[in-house]
Amino acid sequence: MPSEPITAANGTIPRSLPVLRASRIAKRYGGVTALAEGELELAPGEVHVLIGANGSGKSTLCKIIAGATGPDSGVVELDGAPRHFKAPRDAAAVGISVCYQELSLIPQLSVAQNIFLGREKVVARTFVNSRKLNDDAARLMERFQGVAGENFFPNTLVSDLSADQQQLVEILKTAAEDGRIVIFDEPTSSLDNRQVELFFGLVREMKSAGKAIVFISHRMRELFEIGDRMTVMRNGRTVGTFDAADATEGQIIGMMIGNDIVSSAQSPQEKSPQARSAKTVLQADNLTGRTLNGVSLDLAEGEILGLGGLHGQGQSALLRSLFGADPAADGIIKIDGKVVKVSGPRAAMALGLAYVSGDRGRDGTLSHRPVFENLALARLNKSHATYIDVAAVSDQVLPVAERLKLKYAGLGSPISQLSGGNQQKVVLGRWLAAEPRILLLDDPTKGIDLQTKKDLYALLAELCLGGMSILFYSSDDTELLSVSDRVLVFADGQVVDELAGERLTEFELNQAAFASSASAEATA
Repeated sequence: MPSEPITAANGTIPRSLPVLRASRIAKRYGGVTALAEGELELAPGEVHVLIGANGSGKSTLCKIIAGATGPDSGVVELDGAPRHFKAPRDAAAVGISVCYQELSLIPQLSVAQNIFLGREKVVARTFVNSRKLNDDAARLMERFQGVAGENFFPNTLVSDLSADQQQLVEILKTAAEDGRIVIFDEPTSSLDNRQVELFFGLVREMKSAGKAIVFISHRMRELFEIGDRMTVMRNGRTVGTFDAADATEGQIIGMMIGNDIVSSAQSPQEKSPQARSAKTVLQADNLTGRTLNGVSLDLAEGEILGLGGLHGQGQSALLRSLFGADPAADGIIKIDGKVVKVSGPRAAMALGLAYVSGDRGRDGTLSHRPVFENLALARLNKSHATYIDVAAVSDQVLPVAERLKLKYAGLGSPISQLSGGNQQKVVLGRWLAAEPRILLLDDPTKGIDLQTKKDLYALLAELCLGGMSILFYSSDDTELLSVSDRVLVFADGQVVDELAGERLTEFELNQAAFASSASAEATA
């Protein structure tokens, strides 16, 4: 290749000296082509953004580089020499570290044990030095202590951590491996803005140390903030690599989806305020629990009510409480003006509620089961049938799959073969098949691509026009404000402000969230 310089934040990187090059990588899973012609070149001391729609081949390419799966054809070169990794440990041995989109943590172990798993310091070749393990973990964790929330300690079990805290542990685990090539696959999907800022500080330190870093994200603002170069993938092929400074958001999106773009591909669909009626379908009064401090709200028929504020301030806890997954200790819930008791998810489903989590690995998919079972699960549970007429149920769920524009080989295919965005569509489709009245969305677009988001926004607008009511939490402020009719701002487990009309702006949202957070800290 020509030795053209790459202008980066820390100087000039010669393109003729890549630390890693992946060429003509192909991979098929049965009838599905995950990669047709994947190409990637990494230079030391750069942050290389890898971007594309879900199913474009990004994660598959990274898994091949990391030895998690083998290519059908193509070659991976390290320092100019071809390498074939039979297992992740082979790639790790030569300095390749990966922070996967789906967490690789062991819930029954502590934070420190997870961070240093397989690399523990032992005494007399037998016993783990627990004190040193915890001390080393504490030094790594110190970076995030101010933004990680409560109970973020080396000896805390991972099962007791929130989703964002677990994501931070995954990041620290990768950082502790000290690889020369580091792949971050959607590391910020569960993080709020303050956590992302500190994570980017860590990435810049790695870059200054000469590490080659791959960064995957669907948050466009992050890509331009941290990236030096960008590689775009579409339909299993690499379609272009260029300097981040020379790119625009419109150009990137055009390459991702084949230039067939409209403005709605870059931003959520316009809201349909006329869909909202005066009828209140759901009320919560003074809900109190482990992380809820007296939350009250009302949701109208046909309305999308957003839940905003800094991450982990009670938004997800409220949704899980309403669905009965983590019932509130006190407070009243009313549906159509009648007091109801939501003792668990089954009771919530009987009342017409459905819950979609952004953590599809933990709360959504049955990863080793076929698409059919994942789609039909809620409908079958609702019917209490003792015998399953597979043909009849298939006829019922196929229209849902078509409505969601689901990309899959067949209903019998394992859901694990689908891209992350298509897996999330299956989770949503499961509940639509059960025909709920109230949809509880807990960061549903986390880790999915722009085109899938566009499809989801259009579907939400359609559902509201049909009379469905939606409670919507998103860690993406722009998305939240664009989709919602109103936004309730959360801080310290309670609603501190309501935004509507002209106040539905990022300025108002951040002012309410940060001012309330600062006030709470000062009081504490």
